[in-house]
Amino acid sequence: MVHWQWGKFSDFSPDQLYEVLRVRQAVFTVEQDCAYQDADGKDQSAWHLTAWRTASPTPEALAYLRVVFPGKKYPEPSIGRVLTAEGARGTGLGRELMRRAVEQIEREYPQSPIRISAQQYLESFYRDFGFVRVSEPYDEDGIPHIEMLRPEPYQS
Repeated sequence: MVHWQWGKFSDFSPDQLYEVLRVRQAVFTVEQDCAYQDADGKDQSAWHLTAWRTASPTPEALAYLRVVFPGKKYPEPSIGRVLTAEGARGTGLGRELMRRAVEQIEREYPQSPIRISAQQYLESFYRDFGFVRVSEPYDEDGIPHIEMLRPEPYQS
């Protein structure tokens, strides 16, 4: 079973915060063999969406993303740090994570576009949510990325 939680950075318990940072490091640093500054000062200016395993005695993050407030990274709200933990991949959690994020942003910022900096190989995944490529590929920490924008309103 999965419990979905939206919250601010300050809403995390110490154990939840440790788990989120642990899984971000596992995915973005260890799996991708990439050294980069994950603690970028934007977590405190973002909403965080986490899918927690409910059957676990300690917090276990299965999927996670953050929505950085408009004007803090880009003029638009932006989705980033999107991940599904290794053991939860292939379950549809990543799609549900993105669906929930887009839905929340539409409520909070109606008529606002949404911007992401996506790993290039995930372009078709994000296209399924209405994002369109708006940049040429660029290198970010040794991984090809592209900027994508989801214009408003979007009709699927």
